[in-house]
Amino acid sequence: MPGDPDRRLRRGHAAEHLAAELADLWLLPCEPLLRRTRGSARQRGLRQSDRRRNVARAFRASGSVPTRVTLVDDVYTTGATVDSAASALRKEGARRVEVVTFARTIRVR
Repeated sequence: MPGDPDRRLRRGHAAEHLAAELADLWLLPCEPLLRRTRGSARQRGLRQSDRRRNVARAFRASGSVPTRVTLVDDVYTTGATVDSAASALRKEGARRVEVVTFARTIRVR
């Protein structure tokens, strides 16, 4: 999952490191298949509908996309970011997109 360029410069990119480690463990290739088409506002504090609008069309597949892809993200909150990224991958030929995350937020009502 490509990070926002501005935030990436300040804090690095955990999802990239996680993807590389998992690829080594699973003996799979690790390729950057997505790029951001634009920056986006921080997701923290946004409602689910606002998060979806915030990342809509924020990703584009780059290069050849295999039919099966594992998308790696560091934190899964509402799924808005991975949904947007998976849509971009499917648009370019991925038929199955699986998501692996390091952490999942729990909503308390």
